[in-house]
This record gives sequence, structure tokens and C-alpha cells, in this order.
Amino acid sequence: MKKLFLLLIIVLLLVGCSSSTDVTLPLSYDTGIDPNSWALIPAGEFLYGQFDEETMVDYDYQMMVTEVTNQQYADYLNEALTAGYITLDVEKNEIVGYYPGDEFHGYEHEEEIIAGDWVHIPLDGEGLKLVYENGLFTVIPGYENHPMVSVSWFGAKAYCEYYSWVLPTEVEWEKAARGTNGLPYPWGDDIESGNANFYSSRDLAEEVNGRQGDTTSVGFYNGMSYDGFQTIDSPSPYGIYDIVGNVEEWTNDVYENQHYRYLRGGSMMFMGYDLRVWVWNNSGPYYSSQSIGFRCISVSD
Repeated sequence: MKKLFLLLIIVLLLVGCSSSTDVTLPLSYDTGIDPNSWALIPAGEFLYGQFDEETMVDYDYQMMVTEVTNQQYADYLNEALTAGYITLDVEKNEIVGYYPGDEFHGYEHEEEIIAGDWVHIPLDGEGLKLVYENGLFTVIPGYENHPMVSVSWFGAKAYCEYYSWVLPTEVEWEKAARGTNGLPYPWGDDIESGNANFYSSRDLAEEVNGRQGDTTSVGFYNGMSYDGFQTIDSPSPYGIYDIVGNVEEWTNDVYENQHYRYLRGGSMMFMGYDLRVWVWNNSGPYYSSQSIGFRCISVSD
């Protein structure tokens, strides 16, 4: 009887595991959300942070509706390399570019960021979906409309500035994510698996890659159903998608006296409650990861 019971458990486990073979990575979907589109964030007050501090942004600005995609970044690399804006260090297998450095004061634990060439992308970086062959960057098929990852703060900043844009400050990022109603998530008070890509959100990628999953196509959480997975339309009040979850996003702010950079929005590796709009993270500007990306803003003169 015990042998029969154990056999039944094994069969059930095999059946459960076999279902994951119906879905393979990469999961690429046409979400209908244009990565080249921008949203207007109007000037005005909003509630900032966990304790709802009244904060003013006294100018209009625009933000990318989606995170910068692998295809967008590959196109930029090919153009910027030709223009001499950035450099391919063949020996170190890196894309590098010049940064003028941060002002250094010598505080305890302060990290010195000197003027010089800093790594934008390690070409053997964890999770990188770009390939360099025959003098050209291309994207691993299926990941074209996934967010660009394995890019340092230097690489994100350089991309934005190449097109006369900038990385958002924390305040600019949070207003775009939250609007003026003070809610903890861009869409409301609570989070469900259909709202965003987060740890154990049970999205399709988790069927083949565990609870950590993988990035999802930009604009994925727009109310559409993908292979039986029903999403909830979850833009910010200004129509910005994936501003929480999927990948963390670099901002322009510098961590006081240490020169770390702030990250916002959480990622596929974060629990759902850590996608609340006021939650922040930080890292050195040279750091890159499979769960960190970015988007740009444009501020009119």
C-alpha cells in the first residue's frame, strides 16, 4: 500500500512538471503598448513617500511609457559606437564611456567616483540579452521588446543623454508612478498577480524558470490574456506601464555622502509588497544586474 502511495505521488509530480514544458522562454508578446511612446506628467503637488509628504514639482515633463527595451538599446549601441560616443573595450569585453566623476569629500564610508571611463555594459553580464557579432549588436530572438538589463547607471545615463533626455529624479519618478491620489500602488491599494511581474506572481515565466521567473514584454500588464494568463490593466495614473515590477529602474539621485544611486520600482525578484511606490533601493553606479533597467524623461526648457 505504501509503495502504491509513493508511486501515485511520483506520477502527480511528473504530471505537474510536464505542464511547464508547454511554455518556453523567452516569452515574447505583442502587448500593443508602443515602447516609443511618452506620457505627460503635469506640474503640481503630489503626496510623496510612505508618510504622504506634500511635494511640489513645478514643471511639466514627459516620461517613457515603457522601460527602454533591448531593441532600443541595441540600436543605440550601434549608432553611438559609430559616432565615438562610447567605446568597446575588446580586451575586457565591456562597453565603456567617460564620466566626469563625483565631488569627493572624504566622509567615512564615502566611495570615490573618479573621472574616467566607466563600464556601461559588461558583455558577459548576468542576464544580458544582447549579442555582439561582426561589428553589430543584435538582440537574442524573442527578447526584443523585453526591458534592457545588465546596464549600469553610467550606461543608463549615457543612453538618455545621447538623445538629450535625462534619468528621472526620485521625486519625478514617484510622481509619474503615483499621481496625486497618494495610493501605495500605481493602480490602487492592493496588488494581485495580474498587476505586475514580481516574485511568485505566478506569471507564465515562472512555469519554466521558478518563482523568480524572467522579464516580461514591456506593457504586458494591460488587461490582455496571454496563453491563459489574465493580466489586469495596471498603468500609472499618467498611463505609464511596468513602473513597478519587471525590473528596478535607475534614477538620477545620488545617495548622500556615499555616491550610491537610487533604484525604484522593484523587480521580478521582489515580493509584491515591496512594489509599493515609496520603496527604494540603492547600488553603486557601476553595478549591473539581470533585474535592473531604466527609462528616461524629457524636461522642456
